[in-house]
Amino acid sequence: MKTLRRFLKRPPRIAVIRLSGTIGTSARSLNDAALAPQIEKAFRSKPVAVALAINSPGGSPVQSSLIASRIRRLADETKIPVHAFVEDIAASGGYWLATAADDIWSDRASILGSIGVIHAGFGFPDFLARHGIERRVETAGRSKSFADPFRPQTEEDRARIHALLTPMHQIFIDHVQSRRASKLAPGHDFYNADIWLGDEAAFLGVTDGIGHLKPKLTELYGAKIRLQTFGPKRGFLQRFGVSLMDSTLGAVEDRALWAQYGL
Repeated sequence: MKTLRRFLKRPPRIAVIRLSGTIGTSARSLNDAALAPQIEKAFRSKPVAVALAINSPGGSPVQSSLIASRIRRLADETKIPVHAFVEDIAASGGYWLATAADDIWSDRASILGSIGVIHAGFGFPDFLARHGIERRVETAGRSKSFADPFRPQTEEDRARIHALLTPMHQIFIDHVQSRRASKLAPGHDFYNADIWLGDEAAFLGVTDGIGHLKPKLTELYGAKIRLQTFGPKRGFLQRFGVSLMDSTLGAVEDRALWAQYGL
């Protein structure tokens, strides 16, 4: 009987890696350390293809790069095709993840793009002065108190921030061009952090078209495909929608990233 089973044709199996959430280093975020075991497992399970189910407004450029690079490295090593499927959004770092795939598909209402870099923070100097609070800081190294939120921002601070943002933006641009240059419509500025809905994104070559995960994979690999989902392991409290960190500043920042796109 075991011999007979070996000759029975098994349905094509596709590994689905879920990449949902903001990208960063917190416990609730998508990051390379948390995702690495599942990504490695997905490729080593020898599927006919890997599908990325993406729903992310972005976040850390470094974590975006690490995750995307790991996916590409394994895809090249195993010669397994990778398809990205965008749900609500793949913006900024989320789009960075999508470009790790060989092709990108989205819903007509999906939001894509935002190929740019942002630095955001808070400033409290007036609050301190109003409440008679004195800020005492001593540094060894002129730049050690750079961008201190408790003192007024200076032109030097702004110049230093832009000196970081500009080359970081170019790194993002270089990545997108290396993955999508032959597909992007000529004569259009894709790197001004604009966002597009699915139809326009497909027209401009930001994606390869409109398509949902199961129907598109069925079209590509046949009606008998079997999907196996991989993703970061979530703790007991998170599985029930409860997070002990929801009241932290990190949770507020995560919420703000989604809110930028009305989500």
